[in-house]
Amino acid sequence: MGRLAGKIAVITGAADGIGHAIAAGMACEGAHVFLSDIDDAKGEAAAAALRAAGHTARYIHCDVAEDAGIAHLIAESVRQTGRIDVLVNNAAIAIGGMPVYEMTDEQWHRLIAVNLTSVFRGCKYALPHMIRQGRGSIVNMASAQGHIGLDGWTAYAGAKGAVMAMTRQMAVEFGPQGVRVNSISPGTINTPMNEKVVAQLGGKLREAWVKMHPIGRIGEPGEVAEAAIYLASDGAGFTTGIDLRVDGGLCVTPRYVPDLL
Repeated sequence: MGRLAGKIAVITGAADGIGHAIAAGMACEGAHVFLSDIDDAKGEAAAAALRAAGHTARYIHCDVAEDAGIAHLIAESVRQTGRIDVLVNNAAIAIGGMPVYEMTDEQWHRLIAVNLTSVFRGCKYALPHMIRQGRGSIVNMASAQGHIGLDGWTAYAGAKGAVMAMTRQMAVEFGPQGVRVNSISPGTINTPMNEKVVAQLGGKLREAWVKMHPIGRIGEPGEVAEAAIYLASDGAGFTTGIDLRVDGGLCVTPRYVPDLL
């Protein structure tokens, strides 16, 4: 029996990167997983691969920047299974690498919609079901950027810091109803999103990232997935309101930013 046997888990941004690793890891631990994303080809393929491996997985299209998309994702997952035990608010985009005074209102609102408002909406629609059940686990994806500063990423850091604050608030508010709420702060992880950042900013960015992590490398999606599996499992039954840093020591390092470009 896996650590998540019989649980229903919904993961946003699950077509690739950290979200895909979380969905695959939870499926291997016995969960019935619902993967969501805006990349339907990748999402459907990921779900099909999990089913081919003997797991229970479905894909549902969801643009987390749209209220109707998240409402449909939660409602359809519950319609198919009758419950929701785990929600992982993972979907995010990276807009940064510029001073805050160069960021446009359009860029700001897009980042906030995907990285912060989506967390509010996911919790808004999942919490009533979890409260009715008397139990549930929400895992929100924050970031090391919510703990430390890095030039050019003010908006991203602000959104992720807000995710952590919301997580603590909801843990206090909904703990009495049996719902645990935690967040994870990854350091730099080997994901397609970060590959895009490297492509945009170029230079020696990848080497700089490695130097910024005391453990001597950047992380892998599966290492973040392990943290999410733990927080979603009954093994974390007395754990709520925390931010679990999976960051290779980034957040405890004296601020050192090597020459990035």
